[in-house]
Amino acid sequence: MPLGRSLSMTSLNGLPQCEDEDLPVEDLLLFEISWEVTNKVGGIYTVIQTKAKTTADEWGENYFLIGPYFEQNVKTQVEFSEPPNPAVKKAMDTMKSQGCQVFFGRWLIEGSPYVLLFDIGSAAWNLDKWKGEFWEASNIGIPFHDREANDAVIFGSLTAWFLKEFDDKPNIIAHFHEWQAGVGLILSRSQKLPVATIFTTHATLLGRYLCAASLDFYNNLDQFDIDKEAGERQIYHRYCMERASVHCAHVFTTVSQITATEAEHMLKKSPDVVTPNGLNIKKFSAMHEFQNLHSMYKARIQEFIRGHFYGHLDFDLDKTLFFFIAGRYEFSNKGADMFLEALSRLNFLLRVHKTDVTVIVFFIMPAKTNNFNVETLKGQAVRKQLWDTAQSVKEKFGRKLYNALLRGEIPDLNKILDRDDISIMKRAIFSTQRHSLPPVTTHNMIDDSNDPILNTIRRIGLFNNRTDRVKVILHPEFLSSTSPLLPLDYEEFVRGCHLGVFPSYYEPWGYTPAECTVMGIPSVTTNLSGFGCFMQEHVADPEAYGIYIVDRRFRSPDESCNQLTQFLYGFCQQNRRQRIIQRNRTERLSDLLDWKYLGRYYMHARHLALSRTFPDKFEMERSAPPKTEGFRYPRPSSVPPSPSASQHSSPHHSEAEDEDEEERYDEEEEAERDRQNIKSPFSIGALPQGKKKQHGEYRN
Repeated sequence: MPLGRSLSMTSLNGLPQCEDEDLPVEDLLLFEISWEVTNKVGGIYTVIQTKAKTTADEWGENYFLIGPYFEQNVKTQVEFSEPPNPAVKKAMDTMKSQGCQVFFGRWLIEGSPYVLLFDIGSAAWNLDKWKGEFWEASNIGIPFHDREANDAVIFGSLTAWFLKEFDDKPNIIAHFHEWQAGVGLILSRSQKLPVATIFTTHATLLGRYLCAASLDFYNNLDQFDIDKEAGERQIYHRYCMERASVHCAHVFTTVSQITATEAEHMLKKSPDVVTPNGLNIKKFSAMHEFQNLHSMYKARIQEFIRGHFYGHLDFDLDKTLFFFIAGRYEFSNKGADMFLEALSRLNFLLRVHKTDVTVIVFFIMPAKTNNFNVETLKGQAVRKQLWDTAQSVKEKFGRKLYNALLRGEIPDLNKILDRDDISIMKRAIFSTQRHSLPPVTTHNMIDDSNDPILNTIRRIGLFNNRTDRVKVILHPEFLSSTSPLLPLDYEEFVRGCHLGVFPSYYEPWGYTPAECTVMGIPSVTTNLSGFGCFMQEHVADPEAYGIYIVDRRFRSPDESCNQLTQFLYGFCQQNRRQRIIQRNRTERLSDLLDWKYLGRYYMHARHLALSRTFPDKFEMERSAPPKTEGFRYPRPSSVPPSPSASQHSSPHHSEAEDEDEEERYDEEEEAERDRQNIKSPFSIGALPQGKKKQHGEYRN
């Protein structure tokens, strides 16, 4: 019987979906091991959290996540319980009897998967012994001062110990994410445990370091002396842990084709399967509900802008666009350097063409701060005071108007406001006067003289002057709905913006533009990000669907910056209707990023690992692994990307063009055409085929 799953050609919105057949999950256990299980550090947390529901639906009670125990995380994320599986309970009891604290429960996320958490601190007394065992197994020495690597040794040793406590049945698949979990994989293989192992690298260690050093990384991949580069950066032991994990695993996967190329040179092995990252897609019952959310949260951002720019609010908020960049504070890797340079050029273009559009750009990148900027807090206080004053005068005005109408009179508008009302309004106006420019940062930065973003702002002169058409706000803290400044969660903030800009130089996948796409917000990415390459494969005209892909691989930095500037300027020239149409198209791409579809690549990796580990029980056809290509969204019939509807500043505007474009664009027709054009990404013949034991022997 087939080990794999057959593909159904009918599913939500036309995407092919996998149907259960005879995968013997009842005879298997799947453990997924990562340092970021219940412990948010970076993007891997998002991968595991969002994928959990799809995997739990497939594996049911036989799916377990393994991670470290941190009390502050567990308090709000885990509901403790007893393990229902007797083999898991036996292994846990054995470890507990020897002094190790092991916790079990359900992770309170979508899918509610089981989690097994090791208390690293309770086992730290074994560190020297386990480092010795790791040396004997791999000849990799771990320096005492590298706490993260030492924790990885403890975590990996506990994982290998746990897996060792299982008998030959049931068969086990252990999926390890990143080098922090790799020690467990290396020890499992050195101890010859009957476990099918998978290792996924979401980004190579050395690649991240080299890109941060502003080297021409991708054009010199075959030129680097890997050992020398790792040694100079004092990460040689970590690099060896990562490389050993890659070569020990039965199946090695990466998250994108660009990372696969990188791994081939950095880790000296090509991945067996590329496993793109997905998200849990929640469709609204009403097609345009996400557009309503955009309007609602945009209004909330506008309220913040009214306070932040008090005294300098001489631009029309209805003609103001909100751009943003978000992520780890990696100035070059995340493309903040190129983005700022492009903003300087965009500001010049908008001023030269005397456009009435204003662009406000948010940098949401956490950095070390003392506290909120006093001037920023004062701005929000002034805004609130003005609002209270306006409400008070409005109530008094309304009462007088109401009484006059009751008497059958038309009130004298010159008398309806008395001298006190005029005085109150004058005081309110005087309170908005300021003798300084609106701040470019919302917080007091620690060592701001050496901050790369602030130094670049000083160099290019974007100080939020009245004449600037591009304004900049650095928010060096994660967004929160409890913030006194900008009380919005990240998702709400993204929905309220017009464009996400992520011109990354090093981005193995890129969850930030993917999240924008799912929420119907256009974004800028690059052909050096996994997400950008994925969209180039699947969308015939990405710009038409609100995905702007900057070429940072085959162009010089200056040419790439000019291309980014043109993307931004072109977006500024769109009118409201054009942006609405583009958001509709962007949101339709969300089907491509659904784990219901992308989860199949992880399934393939598990099938491959089983066939390599237990060849007498499971077989696979000799065929190439599934690729992430095979269908493309066509170019919309109404391209140019959005109808060239009227812009009063455009010299080529005419009402005839508006009517022509309005007739040409039919959203329902376009959406249906997109659904019809999605095809299966790989044929049924390429799916793994297996064998199932019957009456003491294996048969097809």
